Amino acid sequence: MEIEDTGFDGLKVLRPKIFSDERGIFFEFFNRREFNDLVLDVNFVQDNHAVSFRGVLRGMHFQLPSYAQDKLIRVTNGEAYCVVADLRRKSNTYGKTFSVLLNDANKKQLFIPKGFANGYLSLEDNTVYQYKCSNYYNKESERGIIWNDPTLDIDWGEYWVNMDHLIISPKDRTLPRFKDIKDKIKFD
Repeated sequence: MEIEDTGFDGLKVLRPKIFSDERGIFFEFFNRREFNDLVLDVNFVQDNHAVSFRGVLRGMHFQLPSYAQDKLIRVTNGEAYCVVADLRRKSNTYGKTFSVLLNDANKKQLFIPKGFANGYLSLEDNTVYQYKCSNYYNKESERGIIWNDPTLDIDWGEYWVNMDHLIISPKDRTLPRFKDIKDKIKFD
């Protein structure tokens, strides 16, 4: 597994070693021992699977600290433009964002440590977005920040501009702005 530095403490882009021959390809998408040696000792307890149409924008989501989650994300079909925002006050990258293109061709994975909000834009129909979580989902701890927040100034690349229309859930359309909730979030 190769690790790409993101410039954000703990945030990693992972690229598996791919073996190919006349039969096709093989790779390990998760090996706990190697992951713990290279990234972080994480005990994943839940796997999630989402399928989205082209133009679906989900996020920016996170769980409050007592239920905060480390996540390991991959796209196994289609393509997604993934974005994270650092909500950790003591971090050098607090309030900054990072993005990466994940798809079934590049097989990259994104490890997101606790203290980040994350979201994604599906660029193809039937994009399969899978992720491991280090904590169980807790509805009362679920929070979010509006996807087009002016303070975070998230760079969705040229992707969202080229969509005929974005498909955003009613819940995600009404998420608050970062400036309105940042004093209530304590990921220290």
